[in-house]
Amino acid sequence: MAWALKLPLTDEVIESGLVQDFDASLSGIGQELGAGAYSMSDVLALPIFKQEESNLPPDSDNKILPFQYVLCAPTSPAVKLHDETLTYLNQGQSYEIRMLDNRKIGELPEITGKMVKSIIRVVFHDRRLQYTEHQQLEGWRWNRPGDRILDLDIPMSVGIIDPRANPTQLNTVEFLWDPSKRTSVFIQVHCISTEFTMRKHGGEKGVPFRIQIDTFKENENGEYTEHLHSASCQVKVFKPKGADRKQKTDREKMEKRAPQEKEKYQPSYETTILTECSPWPEVTYVNNSPSPGFNSTHNSFPVAEGYANLLPTATPQDAQQWLHRNRFSPFCRLFTNFSGADLLKLTREDVIQICGPADGIRLFNALKGRVVRPRLTIYVCQESQQAREQHPKHENGDAAAIYHAIYLEELTVTELTEKIAHLFSISPRQINQIFKQGPTGIHVLVSDEVRHSHTFILFFFCFCFF
Repeated sequence: MAWALKLPLTDEVIESGLVQDFDASLSGIGQELGAGAYSMSDVLALPIFKQEESNLPPDSDNKILPFQYVLCAPTSPAVKLHDETLTYLNQGQSYEIRMLDNRKIGELPEITGKMVKSIIRVVFHDRRLQYTEHQQLEGWRWNRPGDRILDLDIPMSVGIIDPRANPTQLNTVEFLWDPSKRTSVFIQVHCISTEFTMRKHGGEKGVPFRIQIDTFKENENGEYTEHLHSASCQVKVFKPKGADRKQKTDREKMEKRAPQEKEKYQPSYETTILTECSPWPEVTYVNNSPSPGFNSTHNSFPVAEGYANLLPTATPQDAQQWLHRNRFSPFCRLFTNFSGADLLKLTREDVIQICGPADGIRLFNALKGRVVRPRLTIYVCQESQQAREQHPKHENGDAAAIYHAIYLEELTVTELTEKIAHLFSISPRQINQIFKQGPTGIHVLVSDEVRHSHTFILFFFCFCFF
């Protein structure tokens, strides 16, 4: 029993000794550092914390931005406190965006009294769709020919100058404006969020979009390339009146929640303030100048130009240059390591799956060297009666002459007249009538009614001038 009783005594002695040692090790700390040793301000003032604090991003809450953009549409009440606001829009309805100048006195004096350019875009919010944006928009263009995703309501807008909508960029508009004057631009979004969902069985949630505004000032060459400010907001687009119903449904759901639950959600605001963001990485628009017309990669190469054949021996670098020359620049990243042989081995289905239906068919035809044939080819020459007498006769009785090929697509007299005038460097108004000459020498007046006759490609044309 004596041995059994000794163990707890030993443990108590050990524990008491450890406590005494630990107290002794801490006994001098308070005396050395004083009463303020545990102040958090003193602790944060240590060099190690100062170094970490310098690496933190600056607080942007107190930062005054040069511009502010306000979308005149209410935010949803069904958004949690720390989430980004969400705004519902109706398809095709005009919404005002107020362009406000927030500059302090003396800030950005170089734009005082001058115009700035703003570019408004409707882009995808989801990163997954951002990677395939070009294919998504081309698919939308294919299903909605002639329509635009984003439009300006110019009659309702105030203070905008030189508004433009690039026909090759359906989701972008741009304009000039004076920050010192009242400016409001009205936009219309014509696509709806459910058009870009993966599965369409009805009742699915639509994908969110972003409305982004990038503003630029002039550089030394008069081009609007120097970035000033960018801001964006999250929106969803519904069919007409759908946004109003969705807003009402969210409001009714929030009214049914308990007071404790309501505190976790943002209130609904009457307007939507676009928050600062990074500029959109699209240099095509940044290089646009205020002069008439658009400068884009789509306009750099005429559509009528034939495609240079891609050879199987082409290296990946040669293939990249071929894609650039033939207006397939958006797909260069996808085909980075493809040689000429690799591209030529792709089937029509492969190309359409990678590039979408519109660009896929175009790329496949370019790879295979397919040229669209004209509907009709005719051969014409111009010679006077004096030339007929001076030139020797051929066996078939015709005077020696040089014939030129003319390719027709519309098969109209107007088209034929214009191409003949271009061929002989004269004005179309100088051509009064066009005849086709038959084997017996008769002259048949060419009109739209006889445009489908393919026999006159073998005969000689003559035309009368004013």
